[in-house]
Amino acid sequence: MGWIAENVESIKSMKIRDTLSQLITLGMIVSMALIIWKALMCLTGSESPVVVVLSGSMEPAFKRGDILFLHMSEAPFRAGEIVVYNVEGEPIPIVHRVVEVHEQENTGKVDILTKGDANHADDRGLYAYGQYWLKPQQIMGRAVGFVPYAGWVTIVMTEKPIIKYMLIGALGLLVITSKD
Repeated sequence: MGWIAENVESIKSMKIRDTLSQLITLGMIVSMALIIWKALMCLTGSESPVVVVLSGSMEPAFKRGDILFLHMSEAPFRAGEIVVYNVEGEPIPIVHRVVEVHEQENTGKVDILTKGDANHADDRGLYAYGQYWLKPQQIMGRAVGFVPYAGWVTIVMTEKPIIKYMLIGALGLLVITSKD
């Protein structure tokens, strides 16, 4: 607890100008993170250019905690591609492999069926009620790369919110109390 008391004393002894400078620095760090995220969205064409695999349904290709990089292009979807898609009414996107694509030649309408590599059945049970195929509009992007296990930080902070709040608080204190 001595570390916290020292930081509190450090904050109390800071001048208003120093405090404002530190708060502006913190704001610039947050702003830069948002700018980088928006730039990635523009470059990849995906609303979420980076996602974390949250389940083991894609093993052995991807394990829980892997970070995937997504890209959305105009190229047609093909069986074998790994895609990330949204299901209506569900907040968390799903990472699965395309197993079937039906293209109607006369209308150009495309229907897509997906399945997790480790799952026994296709994803029709995961889709919205009465929906048997995905539409291309539901797909957020195609997996184009990954970093193994790097997403565990996100999983731990989601499953144990107290760790997230402690980390954010500690980082905030470090930024506010730094002397440079």
